[in-house]
Amino acid sequence: MERTTTTAVRELCEMHTHLLDKDIQVLENLSTNLSLIANLNKANIFIDCPVREGKHAIVVAEASAYSVKSVYDHPVVGKFAYEAFEPAVFYVLRTGKEMFVNRALTQEGAMVQQSVVPVKGECNRVIAVLIMEKVIQEEPETSNQFERQDQQHSLVPEFIEESIFLINNQNRLVYTNPAAINLVTEIGLRDCVLGDSIFDCFPDFADVLASKEEILMKEINIGKKAFQIKKFHLGNKNSDETFIIIRDLTELRDKERELISKSVAIREIHHRVKNNLQTVASLLRLQMRIGAPEESKPHLLVSLNRVLSISSVYEIILASSHADHVDLLELIKKIGDMIVYTEDHTRNVLSIEYTGELHSIDSDIGISVALVVNELIHNCVKHAFIEGTEGKITVCFQKDGSELEIQVRDDGIGYSPAVKPSLGLDIIRMTVENDLDGEFSIHRIKEGTLASVRFPYKR
Repeated sequence: MERTTTTAVRELCEMHTHLLDKDIQVLENLSTNLSLIANLNKANIFIDCPVREGKHAIVVAEASAYSVKSVYDHPVVGKFAYEAFEPAVFYVLRTGKEMFVNRALTQEGAMVQQSVVPVKGECNRVIAVLIMEKVIQEEPETSNQFERQDQQHSLVPEFIEESIFLINNQNRLVYTNPAAINLVTEIGLRDCVLGDSIFDCFPDFADVLASKEEILMKEINIGKKAFQIKKFHLGNKNSDETFIIIRDLTELRDKERELISKSVAIREIHHRVKNNLQTVASLLRLQMRIGAPEESKPHLLVSLNRVLSISSVYEIILASSHADHVDLLELIKKIGDMIVYTEDHTRNVLSIEYTGELHSIDSDIGISVALVVNELIHNCVKHAFIEGTEGKITVCFQKDGSELEIQVRDDGIGYSPAVKPSLGLDIIRMTVENDLDGEFSIHRIKEGTLASVRFPYKR
C-alpha cells in the first residue's frame, strides 16, 4: 500500500472536515512519515479525521509495511469509518485518550488488532487519530465454547454496542467485546485484560454476581453514569460460565430527565394561562353583576363564554397525563354543557347530545376548535328556536380519511342566508380558514340548520 500524498490529505480534509489550515499542515507533515511508522511496527497505519457531521470519520492517509502482508486488499483512503465497527477510534476522538490492543472490524470485514492515539493541533485540540492495525494472531485452543464458534458467528458480538463480558466460575474474564474494552478503559481507568477478575474492573458488581437468580436484570449507577446490567448463567456439563451484558443508559436517562423537566415547565405554563383566563372570566362576571347596563349583559356573556371555552382546553390538559393532546369529546361536551345547561334560558327548554368516535387532537389546535364549537352552539341557543319552544342540539364529530369533521345540528327554525352576518360567524370562518386550514359551511336542512367544520386531522 503506497503512502498517501500530502495533496490527497489536504483535499480530503478541505472537502469533509472543519479543520483549519494549520491543522491540515500538521496532518500533511505526519503523513510523510507513515511508511516509516508502518515499517517500524510491521503494521498498517492510518490517519482518520472526524467529518463535519460528526457521525463518522474519514481515512485521509494510509501506509503499510513492506515486510508483512497488508491487512487490506484495496486502498481505503477516502472511505468512511463507523463507530459500530471501530469504537476505539471514536473514543479517542472524543476523549483524547490512547487505546491500545483493541479489536476492530475493517472496511473489508476482517477482524484486526487496533491501537489508536490522538493527533492534536491548535490549542491542544484533537484533530485526528493515528491508527495502527495488525492481523490478530491465532490464539491457543481454549475450553471457552464461545471463542470456538466459527468465524462468521464470532463476529456478531463485535457489532453489538452493548458491552459483553464472559466470566468463569472464579469471576475471571475469559471474553470481552470491543465495547466492553472501551467501557473498562473509560469507567475503570485501566486496561481490560483477559484473566483479570471482574471485580478489578467493576468493584460494585459484588451484589450482581452474588445473586442466585439464573437471569438477572437491574440498573445501577457508577459515578455519574447509569447502566443496565443483564446477567445469565451458562452452567452445563461443558462449562460453568456467566454472561454479563452492560448497556449505557446515561444518555437515555439524561433525555428522560430533560423531557420530564420540559413537561413540568409546559404544565406550569398551562396552569398559569388557565388561572389568568379564570381571572378574566371572574372580572367579566363581576362586571355583569354590578355596574353593567342590562343591554350590555348579553354581550358580556358572549365574551365570558369565549374565555371559558378557551380555558376548557387548559383544564382538560391539566387533568390528563398528556401535555400535548386534548380529548375532543371531553372538550366539546364541556363547552356544550356550559352553554346549554348553565346559562339562563328561561325562554326555551333545550337539550344537547354528542355523538362520534373517540379522538384526541393536538393541544395547539384545541383552542381554535374550542372557540369554533363555542360560537356554533351559542348561535343555536340564541337564534335557532322560537321563544317558549323546546329544542335539541346535536354535536357530531367523525374522522373522514385524513380530515376531521365536526357537525352542529339543531331542529329549530332554520338558517337563512339573508340574515345579516354576525360577529360569531365571522369568528368561525376566520378561525377555521386561518388557524385550522379547513372549511366551514352552514345551510338550512329539512328540520333546522346544519353547520359543518372540516380540517386536517393531526394526531
